[in-house]
Amino acid sequence: MASQVMPTYARLPVMFERGEGAWLWDKQDRRYLDAIAGIAVCGLGHAHPAVFAAVAEQAGKLIHTSNLYRIEKQEELAQELCRLSGMDNAFFCNSGAEANEAAIKIARRYGHYLGIDQPAIIVTEGAFHGRTLATLSATGSRKVQEGFEPLVGGFIRVPYDDVRAIEAVADKNVAAVWVEPIQGEGGVRVPAEDYLLHLRRVCDQRNWLLMLDEVQTGVGRTGKFLAFQHTFIRPDVVTLAKALGNGVPIGACLALGTAAEMLTAGQHGSTFGGNPLACSAALAVIKTLAREAIIERVPALGEQILEGFRSNLEGQPHVLDIRGKGLMIGIELDQPCGDLVKLALERGILINVTADRVIRLLPPLILTDDQARLLVKELSKLIIGYFKITA
Repeated sequence: MASQVMPTYARLPVMFERGEGAWLWDKQDRRYLDAIAGIAVCGLGHAHPAVFAAVAEQAGKLIHTSNLYRIEKQEELAQELCRLSGMDNAFFCNSGAEANEAAIKIARRYGHYLGIDQPAIIVTEGAFHGRTLATLSATGSRKVQEGFEPLVGGFIRVPYDDVRAIEAVADKNVAAVWVEPIQGEGGVRVPAEDYLLHLRRVCDQRNWLLMLDEVQTGVGRTGKFLAFQHTFIRPDVVTLAKALGNGVPIGACLALGTAAEMLTAGQHGSTFGGNPLACSAALAVIKTLAREAIIERVPALGEQILEGFRSNLEGQPHVLDIRGKGLMIGIELDQPCGDLVKLALERGILINVTADRVIRLLPPLILTDDQARLLVKELSKLIIGYFKITA
């Protein structure tokens, strides 16, 4: 039967029925190792008992009241996120794109606060911030933007991981700099270790906000709760979503200092944002990460996977680079490799290709050592075999 779902996705020929940990099963009961985790969403894996219990309990009490009233779970979650991040307050929504929209509005309000009539935000090439009109305008990909013009103005684009390019911007309308600590959709691009440190310095010197999109890097993905915590800086605004609810839709925009004072009553909102159900799921995620010391294990596990791929693939024809941080890993090839996604699926492994030629791996944070070894072994064989066949 033909699907009546709008064809906005190039879907793979599989339909999953259940999951447990890092495994998924399709309707024919075939098992797959999930190395993409719903695009960095299911950090605790599938059907985690703590998330299930929290969602089930809250659904039996109260799912939604709207933000016309105080929400106990929302206030508790805001307190936890501010404690973990060092930020001052939080706005809750339903996705990363919505969290990023809130960040854009904070930057524009800040620009007007400074007396700028047409505030601008510096963004980077290769960035991905979402698919709403404003966030895709900020995104550094013509492929995403094409066909949706006219785009939203107010963005100045510079190369990623290039502080000098930002220092060279002389536009007096700039109010903020907005980057991803690691570019995910842009090809798992890891900047220099001091990149954020220098951005913080430039922003302080010029009275700009430093805003970080941690929708993909946040909630433990890189080995810290937030990726900027590998440094000694704090941003003025940070956005997160994806893994925060482990599959239950929730996004958050956290702000610090003056940025935290920019949005007041009536200036922004979300009907579903931060409802009791979503906040209960997020609180369960945060408590589980702490109770089971899951994030603390991520750096070593990520290094194990990287070293495994380097041992198997470095020096192989067509393999240009193997890089990453924590459980955010990219294998860059010298040619488009989208076919590998379907070939891996046929072998029972779920992977993703981004930026045309980068195999992106975002496995659940609860991946076991044995599962990590299996992933390295099977994917390495697939890559080597693929190029032997196509040679």
